[in-house]
Amino acid sequence: MLLHPQFDPVAFSLGPLSVRWYGLMYLVAFVQFILLGRYRIKTRPGLLTVEQLDDLLFYGMLGVIIGGRLGQVLFYEPAYFLAHPLEIVAVWKGGMSFHGGFIGVLTAMLLWTRKHRFAWLDIMDFIAPLVPLGLAAGRFGNFINGELWGRVADARLPWAMIFPQAGDMQPRHPSQLYHIGLEGIVLFAILWFYSSKARPRGAVSGVFLTGYGAFRFITEFFREPDAGIFGQSYAISMGQWLSLPMILIGLGLLLTAYRNKAQTPTQGGH
Repeated sequence: MLLHPQFDPVAFSLGPLSVRWYGLMYLVAFVQFILLGRYRIKTRPGLLTVEQLDDLLFYGMLGVIIGGRLGQVLFYEPAYFLAHPLEIVAVWKGGMSFHGGFIGVLTAMLLWTRKHRFAWLDIMDFIAPLVPLGLAAGRFGNFINGELWGRVADARLPWAMIFPQAGDMQPRHPSQLYHIGLEGIVLFAILWFYSSKARPRGAVSGVFLTGYGAFRFITEFFREPDAGIFGQSYAISMGQWLSLPMILIGLGLLLTAYRNKAQTPTQGGH
């Protein structure tokens, strides 16, 4: 049985300014997005330029931050933020909803594609493989903060971990690491391999939605459920409820993509 390392959430301080590990993990996510995106542009030129990728990232950052925070407020902690409205803007303390951020990114990408006159699904197919490692970085930030811990686990489980922040000193699943493994590393490998060959328009996005939704549904079984707007009276958690539409939409997108067989112009090999 392990004890959570109890990292200092502040990475370093510059005078009165404290830089937190959670915020740095978002920086890591954005940097890897740019690096992988430039690699994809280099190996499959024709859809985007590097300048357009940088602009795309700016829109995506706004979508992630605004949507992720609003998702946390509306889906998971509405009562808390209603009582502490000024805390809504304190994103550096943690508390970002993936599903809210995902909706925010979809909206941001819609605005960007309209501005630059691109096909929305072409752009979504391009960026889908760039997302999972960024998600893994965010989950590592959760682990550093000792938040979003897992359900109580059998003490005989070799990697069962005590999170003092939970307040009960019981061994728990380090569910943040499960998220990193499945929704981060495994999903990245699947998408990177799948997108290495030409695919129908929307297929890569469909694999992302289906894969993330399925992996998130699984990992939620090991995570202490959030109360959410509906409380904890339901058999499945809020995260699982929000993942079900992703799976269904992803499967529908895959079916439609292969039925139409409209090839995207940049889904060539690495």
